[in-house]
Formats: sequence, structure tokens, C-alpha cells
Amino acid sequence: MRRKPDLLWVLVIVFGLGVVTTGYTQSYLDRNAEPVVEQVP
Repeated sequence: MRRKPDLLWVLVIVFGLGVVTTGYTQSYLDRNAEPVVEQVP
């Protein structure tokens, strides 16, 4: 009998989505708070 990795995958997906959403919201808020300045290396 194989273990059910459902709980593990659910935690991984939720954590990944949380990180992605927080990153998007932070970048969105920073973009709105500050004027858009493109830095070219």
C-alpha cells in the first residue's frame, strides 16, 4: 500500500500560491506607491 501524498501536495500547492500571491500583491502595492522607474543595468 502506497502512502497518500495528497496532504503533502495540498500543503505545497497552498504554500506556493500564498508565496506567489504575496509577491504579486507586494509588487503591485510597491508599483502603485512609487512612480515607475525602470533601472537598466
